[in-house]
Amino acid sequence: MIIDCHGHYTTAPRQLEEWRKRQIAELEDSKHAPAKGSLGISDDEIRASLEGAQLKLQRERGTDLTIFSPRAMGMSHHIGNETTSRHWSEHCNEMIHRVCALYPQKFVGVCQLPQSPGVAPANCIPELERCVKEFGFIGCNLNPDPSGGYWKEPPLTDKWWYPLYEKMVELEVPAMVHVSASCNPNFHGTGAHYINGDTTAFMQFITADLFRDFPTLKFIIPHGGGAVPYHWGRYRGLAQDMKRPPLKELLMNNVFFDTCVYHQPGIDLLLKVIPADNILFASEMVGAVKGVDPETGFNYDDTKRYIDAIDWVSRADKEKIFQGNVEKVYPRFKTKSAKR
Repeated sequence: MIIDCHGHYTTAPRQLEEWRKRQIAELEDSKHAPAKGSLGISDDEIRASLEGAQLKLQRERGTDLTIFSPRAMGMSHHIGNETTSRHWSEHCNEMIHRVCALYPQKFVGVCQLPQSPGVAPANCIPELERCVKEFGFIGCNLNPDPSGGYWKEPPLTDKWWYPLYEKMVELEVPAMVHVSASCNPNFHGTGAHYINGDTTAFMQFITADLFRDFPTLKFIIPHGGGAVPYHWGRYRGLAQDMKRPPLKELLMNNVFFDTCVYHQPGIDLLLKVIPADNILFASEMVGAVKGVDPETGFNYDDTKRYIDAIDWVSRADKEKIFQGNVEKVYPRFKTKSAKR
């Protein structure tokens, strides 16, 4: 089975975005009482939004199932307050649940957390529990920077985050560390802020003993780990200079990387530097880079093609990357798969 661990619902029916625009506009009215309301989206509209996009690409590219979550850029935790984020996250997660109910063989859910700047991450626990226990989701997306590019929250290793981690461990769900929109004009969203977020999270993990406190806690760092694989020697050296344990001992039972890297040399580097046990196949389609590479004639985000082209990775290691590591990192996936 070929499992794509990183997919976003970027093609949701227009009513979802229209609801969000109304919500944002209503924030200007201090007398308006926020209400969740409804979206008015039919099952047929959901099917139409997927059939010509994610499902079509799954068939064309030979992937079997996508671990699916709300649009990352759309999380925009910096907008409004905790109530704003809660209502928006609930709607987005309910849309993912409906997708998974309509196509249980093709999608498994991961939730957006209702984070808000300055609000304790423990505030996200009820929505995480709802999504896991009621919807059967197998993970969550965790934004290390709800401020949108200004990094006002404590590092991911701070005890500020511990109540959420305790619940994640209890529920046996990992988090993909994924920032959202950038409000900082210095940082392009997908070209800089995303990669900054990935790289920053990894460095934060090096500097603290988070996984001594939570030995079963697991994170996926997307987009191939940001700058990490390219600078692996730098991080090994920094850890050594700080008298930290070797990275293999310190992090590699808990931190994993996906394959959202959009050229062959980049994938080659990732697979040469990072052990196969720590890599999960992903494409992020339909996502940040949708075009065709003029040098190859294929879509940049057709990442399975890059892995297939490598002849020096064993069949056993490719099976880990395409399926086996998902079952290790997402324990609830194995349970759902057995039921499926």
